[in-house]
Amino acid sequence: MKAVVWHGRRDVRVEEVPDPAVKEPTDAVVRITSSGLCGSDLHLYEVLAPFMTEGDVLGHEPMGIVEEVGPEVTGLKAGDRVVIPFQISCGDCFMCGQGLYTQCETTQVRDHGTGAAIFGYSKLYGRVPGAQAEYLRVPQAQFGPIKVPEGPPDDRFVYLSDVLPTAWQAVEYAAVPPGGSLVVLGLGPIGDMACRIARHRGVEKVIGVDLVPERLARARARGIETVDLSAVDDPAEALRGATGGRGADAVVDAVGMEAHGSTAVKIVQQMAGFLPKAVAEKVMTTAGVDRMAAMNLAVAAVRRGGTISLSGVYGGMADPMPMLTLFDKQVQLRMGQANVKRWVPEIMPLLVDEDPLGVDDFATHRVPLSEAPTAYEKFQKKEGGTVKVLFRP
Repeated sequence: MKAVVWHGRRDVRVEEVPDPAVKEPTDAVVRITSSGLCGSDLHLYEVLAPFMTEGDVLGHEPMGIVEEVGPEVTGLKAGDRVVIPFQISCGDCFMCGQGLYTQCETTQVRDHGTGAAIFGYSKLYGRVPGAQAEYLRVPQAQFGPIKVPEGPPDDRFVYLSDVLPTAWQAVEYAAVPPGGSLVVLGLGPIGDMACRIARHRGVEKVIGVDLVPERLARARARGIETVDLSAVDDPAEALRGATGGRGADAVVDAVGMEAHGSTAVKIVQQMAGFLPKAVAEKVMTTAGVDRMAAMNLAVAAVRRGGTISLSGVYGGMADPMPMLTLFDKQVQLRMGQANVKRWVPEIMPLLVDEDPLGVDDFATHRVPLSEAPTAYEKFQKKEGGTVKVLFRP
């Protein structure tokens, strides 16, 4: 089959790889009909390159048609239309019982001290072959796949794999009080969707922050207030001014380590990419530092006693957190990978009839798998209005 394969920093290729097969009794094989390109894929494209292995298959936002199931997979059969959550969880362990599917004790990658295995996401998360491919082996298929109805196009459901539950959890964790305000930093796919979800859930004042004109325009078209980082001298002051001078009740950081700014840290990250792999891994796991511009803005823009909800991915182990300010302002922090199936019952009713979140036209680009290298490059450079890419294997 054809798949998107990692070969090095900023080097992905579409190649022939072996077809997947059922290996365990709880496996399934799914023929992929749509697969998303995620902002966190860009971390593998550049910053987290030291944890990648040449030949890794990328991607973790798939849906498709079940081709085959193992003997212990019940409730799922060949021909079923399914969305696959990005994390692999058993549904039966202690952590899954708490709704913390990203911490599944059956699939935790203990060799690296990380949580549940993730499709297509480096050896830190199990080095499981990813979903930007024609077919996908799905472990723990007795629990993971989400069956969706026939009829509507893939765009209606594919975001259940990551975008929708990640944005939903970001808003849930933000815990905006009635009549309160929410600032969303970064209007890529997660930030854009978080704004839409917040408004749908009744948050009265939602402010989206970015510096890419097309992304700001998308948010404004949905009735979201915006702040253009390139048009203000002091973003934190601008956001405080937009929230009564006090600061927002909550801030969602949907940017993470890819934040603009922190030039010195960017240089360190880039240098790590050129070190021998074993050395680079050690640097990133013991001394890695993220570009903290978004986090620092979140701390400055949130009101005292407010909440910061982190959905953007951070990977550094030596980040200079502004602990004095966080403590002094009595800020609450909530964070983590989205527990996909925890939120599906709340999201699914918004997808099966009306389309209040605008998922049908959420993608900006729908391209064949063969165009993956160009899509990665344009997404990384934020060119051509690229916000959300769907591959059609």
